[in-house]
Amino acid sequence: MAMEKKYVTQEELKQHNKPGDLWISIQGKVYNVTDWAKTHPGGDIPLLNLAGQDATDAFIAFHPATAWAHLDQFFTGYHLKDFVVSEVSKDYRKLASEFSKLGLFEKKEHTVVKSLLFVTLLFVGAVYGVLGSNSFFVHMGAGALLGFAWVQVAYLGHDSGHYNMMTSKGFNQLAQILTGNCLTGISIAWWKWTHNAHHIACNSLDYDPDLQHLPFFAVSTSLFKSITSVFYGRELSFDTMAKFCVSYQHYTFYPVMCVGRINLFIQTFLLLFSNRKVPNRALNILGILVFWTWFPLLVSCLPNWTERILFVLVSFVVTSIQHIQFCLNHFSADTYVGPPKGNNWFEKQTAGTIDISCSSWMDWFHGGLQFQLEHHLFPRLPRCHLRRISPLVKDLCKKHDLPYRSFSFYDANVRTIKTLREAAVQARGLIWEAVNTHG
Repeated sequence: MAMEKKYVTQEELKQHNKPGDLWISIQGKVYNVTDWAKTHPGGDIPLLNLAGQDATDAFIAFHPATAWAHLDQFFTGYHLKDFVVSEVSKDYRKLASEFSKLGLFEKKEHTVVKSLLFVTLLFVGAVYGVLGSNSFFVHMGAGALLGFAWVQVAYLGHDSGHYNMMTSKGFNQLAQILTGNCLTGISIAWWKWTHNAHHIACNSLDYDPDLQHLPFFAVSTSLFKSITSVFYGRELSFDTMAKFCVSYQHYTFYPVMCVGRINLFIQTFLLLFSNRKVPNRALNILGILVFWTWFPLLVSCLPNWTERILFVLVSFVVTSIQHIQFCLNHFSADTYVGPPKGNNWFEKQTAGTIDISCSSWMDWFHGGLQFQLEHHLFPRLPRCHLRRISPLVKDLCKKHDLPYRSFSFYDANVRTIKTLREAAVQARGLIWEAVNTHG
């Protein structure tokens, strides 16, 4: 005789949303993931952000089919009483299932091999330019090659972080350390920590770390209220310095992006040497030490300090193209305050992302991230398939009256600067108001 099902309501499920008491629902079944959060490969942030609610669509987006078999060990015995699947979610899940049946999540084609060869050529060219020539202009060209190599390496690191781009998990982890830590000086552990939170809480001003850039930038006037960053656990203070910086952010955006890499180095060190639990901390630190050995040595081979400083600056400026693109994908999209919700996964991704339209021959330049919405909806999908599925995603957005925004690189820049300028004007008004009030 079959056992009678036990149920909990959504309100009861919401009560289990704390670090020591994490429950989630997947396809109507309720799971206790409190202990699992401590060893979850994607970190505890995604589970904390979606705790106390249905997380089916997010689970589908981030996990392969093999992950379903591991859920039973966390089953509480309860089912969600008022479980309802929206029409958007039904279509999204159907599309994900079709992609899985076609084997798209496993077919990586030759993108990885081509990218690795290209990156190798760029690095060899940069090193040869420094060691094999006495020309100032060749040295600056070598710096540009190094910067462009970092851009392409970051795409490989991004791919390896979302799915196994190599033949096994072990080789994939090795690729992550090599591409991230050893070649760029940016910890893959830091990237995973922030990037997973970004995907789950796309464009939430208090949950998405990719929008928390005070005192330098504020993409929304909601940040003027000194909201608390749930991710960093501190207040995003909109103080006098922030007001001043934000007032001119549409002018300082590109200059700051040119040296934005310095912030990534700082963030890497802050995480790796913090008290926070960091997966493979020793391996990450070792990789960082490799970078801070070969990079200073390469720079020291240049004949004088002027060329050394300019070499580093040129490499950073070229790499800023990628930093700018990351901003274009989100800065002028819709924002919100509050935690992400599992039952509007598709809607939140469409609202918070912007695609960059380009010809297919330019796909290598953007590393697949020009299809930002497609990537956010299907983060495990290799970049070689993103252009192929784009029309299907566009049709689904049209069917459910959801935005599908795709702009040229130029137009996306214009929209971003306009967004920054609108917030800057508001911030400048607050400064004048304070001056007039206090004399």
